[in-house]
Amino acid sequence: MYNKINQELIEFIQKSPSCYQAVENISGKLIAEGYIQLPESEEWKLESGGKYFVTRNCSSIIAFRIPKEEFNGFLITASHSDSPSFKIKSDPEILSEGCYIKLNTEKYGGSILSTWLDRPLSVAGQVVCKTEEGVSAKSVMIEKDMLIIPNIAIHMNNELNKGYVLNPQKDMLPLFGDETAKNQFIKTIAKEIDVKAEDILGYDLFLYCRDRGCILGNEGEFVASPRLDDLQSAFATLKGFIESEENKELPVYCVFDNEEIGSGTRQGAASTFLADALSRICEALRLTHSVYLQKLASSFMLSVDNAHAIHPNQPDKADLKNRPKLNGGVVIKQSASKSYATDAIAEAVFKKICNKAKVPVQNFANRSDIPGGSTLGHISTEKVSVTTIDIGLAQLAMHSAYETAGAKDTFFLSEAVKAFYSAYIRATNDGTFIIKEG
Repeated sequence: MYNKINQELIEFIQKSPSCYQAVENISGKLIAEGYIQLPESEEWKLESGGKYFVTRNCSSIIAFRIPKEEFNGFLITASHSDSPSFKIKSDPEILSEGCYIKLNTEKYGGSILSTWLDRPLSVAGQVVCKTEEGVSAKSVMIEKDMLIIPNIAIHMNNELNKGYVLNPQKDMLPLFGDETAKNQFIKTIAKEIDVKAEDILGYDLFLYCRDRGCILGNEGEFVASPRLDDLQSAFATLKGFIESEENKELPVYCVFDNEEIGSGTRQGAASTFLADALSRICEALRLTHSVYLQKLASSFMLSVDNAHAIHPNQPDKADLKNRPKLNGGVVIKQSASKSYATDAIAEAVFKKICNKAKVPVQNFANRSDIPGGSTLGHISTEKVSVTTIDIGLAQLAMHSAYETAGAKDTFFLSEAVKAFYSAYIRATNDGTFIIKEG
């Protein structure tokens, strides 16, 4: 059971080296389930029982189903499609020492830089090409070992193991080829998508780790892969969304881009994307703005982004009491600063759903003297104010080029999400909810 879902996860991640391919793959799975894509630039005509999705920037996606009866509120999950990487700059080729061609890059998000050294890398993302009518975006994924960021030999720097500080502009530039690779990078991208190099007018291209995910441990108890943060969540929530039962709620599945750099883009969680989609759904169903606000009051969101597991070699970095472990179940994330949106009401509602579904839960809080990060929950509620809980799956080495998580936890999250989408949740008063499990 656990092995099957993790093999599916590994395959999904393998086909999703950047946010663009992730959304492309999610779209393909939704279409296979009968979902219809809606352009943002056209009027939406929605039918009872209909299944739909909309994308923005080709890197964020929102899917939803229209109940056959009048619905009570929205049940929403939100994860993100991007992961820490390196973005390739314009005019990227650098001739080094007359015999190497390097690519000029900059950090995207908070990578653990050393984990990107001495690994097979390649390039994926989106290019925009000119057409007879204007321009058109195309996704690109170079499926070959093409680049490497070489370390310096220990003989040349015997301080390496004493905490050498890597400089992103100096130490982290990938080797593309020898001098024969000059002027070949854009041509390589153009050949991959079958266009002329001169027709490429812009691009958003990123490095990605070519190492394939695997299941490991004494009895296969761990899954390791690039980009577990946050494609493990995007995959498991999609599975739960597709497999959930119909009820008197309107299920909404969201995957946003740019979480790793603060979400402040037109396709990020801080944008109007979710608010636009929900209000357009209500408009298409001929519901007034007042009714829309009533439905938001009974709505609930799971903000799903992975969490830190207690580390086997550095357990002192964890909180004294809230110490999630791999394979311990879904993690509820809490913070006094509200960098996580969880409050007591949201925690109680989610725990009741998980208890019914027999899904274990555990709690995470940062050490009080170690400031943690933030995620989608508190950001998205600035535009769509609904009761929200921040959850995720415990993992090791978050923001490494290759991360580790529990093999059981992917299943636990998909089951929790399926139960959530199948539940009936209604706010009858401020702080009071009726919950009926599916």
